[in-house]
Amino acid sequence: MRKLSSLMLAVVALTSAVGAFAQFAKPEDAIKYRKNALFVMQQHYARVGAMAAGRVPFDPKAAADNIAIAESMSKLPWAAFGEGTDKGDTKAKPEIWKEPANFKEKAEKMQMEMTKLAAATKTGNLDNVKAAFQAASGSCKACHDDYRAK
Repeated sequence: MRKLSSLMLAVVALTSAVGAFAQFAKPEDAIKYRKNALFVMQQHYARVGAMAAGRVPFDPKAAADNIAIAESMSKLPWAAFGEGTDKGDTKAKPEIWKEPANFKEKAEKMQMEMTKLAAATKTGNLDNVKAAFQAASGSCKACHDDYRAK
């Protein structure tokens, strides 16, 4: 039942994201949407990062709750990388639109690592969280290195 619920949530998130791009009145709206989705994801992800790094005490429930939000948000920004959103207030590099298959692969890898991290937080074991957090961070870094301007 839990897997079915997760699958349904993923389907809703994906269909919402696809529909969201169609609803953007202008490219600037899509850029704002993706930046805000990534910002919210990063904020919740960083809370778990602080626990993994020992900067704040590990709280298994808070870790699981925050990563559940980050995992959900990780599915949203991709629909907002459409045509015309390569210009304006963005740090997105032109390579995103020149290498869409590789960009998509890195986005999917990050989402997969976020799912693994969500599972690790549910174990309540800090060592599991640290390992999964490191892998997720590596997937984020790989995409930023290739596709995000400094």
